[in-house]
Amino acid sequence: MSPRLPGLVAALAMLAAGPASAADLPLWELGLGVAGLSLPHYRGAEKSTAWLLPVPYAVYRGEILRADRDGLRALLFDSDRIDFDLSASATAPADNGDEPARAGMPDLAGTVEFGPNLNGRLARGPGWKLQARLPVRAAFTLESRSRAIGWSVMPHLNLDTEWRGWSFGAQVGWLWGSQRLHAHFYDVAPEFATPTRPVHRARAGHAGWQATLSLSRRDGNRWIGAFVRADSLAGSALRDSPLVRQSNNLSAGVAVSWVLWQSARLVPDPDALR
Repeated sequence: MSPRLPGLVAALAMLAAGPASAADLPLWELGLGVAGLSLPHYRGAEKSTAWLLPVPYAVYRGEILRADRDGLRALLFDSDRIDFDLSASATAPADNGDEPARAGMPDLAGTVEFGPNLNGRLARGPGWKLQARLPVRAAFTLESRSRAIGWSVMPHLNLDTEWRGWSFGAQVGWLWGSQRLHAHFYDVAPEFATPTRPVHRARAGHAGWQATLSLSRRDGNRWIGAFVRADSLAGSALRDSPLVRQSNNLSAGVAVSWVLWQSARLVPDPDALR
């Protein structure tokens, strides 16, 4: 999957929440900032692109609807150890002119994925928590005539902790996808085959793994954050596609935002670690 927008959305959504606290916090916060990122054109791509982008800072701490470091989600069930919500992700259209492996092929249409997400708390202590998460999402293209292109699953472990005003996150997960979803990114049709790019039909199954480290800090109205992510297709069903030029990719980014508006209403922090 192209990480242009998912890398952007996942990274910024993961970073766009201040450190958890036992104190009450505003129901919503809005702000603006800037981010610098380096992202591969897609998972397995040969080239990367540097981005300098405006960053919207948005946090909403509702009882059902939440927008935080885990993205935009609707909480359907919540207990002391398990919660169940809806989550979404997306990819942007990819320009193939900058990626040698896709030269002469049509540009990739953007996609959106959404579906249920099951979260289970494995352990918790003062200032930290460890969760197992299981998002299952249906995928659709973003074009004038949207098409359903299958599904994805990414079971992963997520650790959140705090130290001296800094929030740290670590996540490792394994990806699986349907044949149609993999085909959208990794198929080579006969009309686009070349001597170095043979016809290829992607398979369903294991799509590799991802590991992400992040940190953030809130100082008054200023928020800063950074992340680094390793992405691997080694041993996956995608590795034999001629569009995969390397098994491992690295993404990174740093962002600074300023909170400009916030609600007068305060609510308990739903993600407090203490």
